[in-house]
Amino acid sequence: MTTLSAALVQAVRDLRVAGVPDAAGDARVLLAHAAGIAPDRLTLHLPEPASEAALAAFATLLRRRAAREPVSHLTGARLFWGRRFIVTPDVLDPRPETETLVAEALRAPFARVLDLGTGSGAILLSLLAERPGALGLGVDLSAAALLVAQRNAQALGLAGQCRFAQGSWFTPVEGRFDLIVSNPPYITEAEMADLSPEVRLYEPHLALTPGGDGLDAYRALAAGLGAHLAAEGRVLLEIGPSQGAAVAQMMRAAGLRDVRVLPDLDGRDRVVSGQAAPA
Repeated sequence: MTTLSAALVQAVRDLRVAGVPDAAGDARVLLAHAAGIAPDRLTLHLPEPASEAALAAFATLLRRRAAREPVSHLTGARLFWGRRFIVTPDVLDPRPETETLVAEALRAPFARVLDLGTGSGAILLSLLAERPGALGLGVDLSAAALLVAQRNAQALGLAGQCRFAQGSWFTPVEGRFDLIVSNPPYITEAEMADLSPEVRLYEPHLALTPGGDGLDAYRALAAGLGAHLAAEGRVLLEIGPSQGAAVAQMMRAAGLRDVRVLPDLDGRDRVVSGQAAPA
């Protein structure tokens, strides 16, 4: 009978032939998922025989991964800020670099947070989980994305701290917030062709690019801050690596002070932050 170890070795070879990045890591995650084993416990089980059901499920997952379907779509989840988030093709796959925004947001207190373009809810729910007394609103144009965010809120026990609204940016928003965050679509139209197949073929284009120069979302955000940011409230926006100067200038023009461009762990510009003036 085939062992889990033998199945893993062959899977790594097959994914490498298919040109999949990190074939070894992906194969381990998918094998654990197919076999119903916690990923951090897989090594202990590798000498054991693999059931026919597990091998069949694993083979299906490998075919889909070889076609460059994202691992998160195959397992239905992605870890972000230490928590498991449900992921579907209706939302962006939460990425480690976005944790730069979460870390910066948690450097100061907040009571009311607005997440524009919330997607899976990963940013909003990570912040609320770390601040049990805070309340949040997540806005997205996609009704399907909002359903995913609501499922994540329920799964994480945070439904009582947040609500969600469908609409374009500030359109469904009332009131003021002491923290406004967003990871908007920022990829330029010209850059779309250079994205990995995992992103280009499987993630929602609405959440990836506004077309043109990639800055339309920031223009809309800058225009609405004055009506919805509380006195001394903070704004944190994820950006593309080449957009720091342009977005920072928009935030200054919108009246924010202490505008900064913050790097991610790889040293690339990743977040623009700013603060409203006192009342």
